[in-house]
Amino acid sequence: MPTDKNADLLTAGAIAKELGLTDAKVKKALKELDIQPKAKRGVCNLYGKDVVAKVKKAVK
Repeated sequence: MPTDKNADLLTAGAIAKELGLTDAKVKKALKELDIQPKAKRGVCNLYGKDVVAKVKKAVK
């Protein structure tokens, strides 16, 4: 049974949902903080769970 190595990574939309923010605010914060994705799945950028705290701090 293969495991998905990106299962613990989040998209900007998932981060937004977790923080109760809009996708646009999260994407803007990611760009301002110059946070690079850990992986890509198609056109989606995937970020680690550590990014959630950084985005939350930047937006507040």
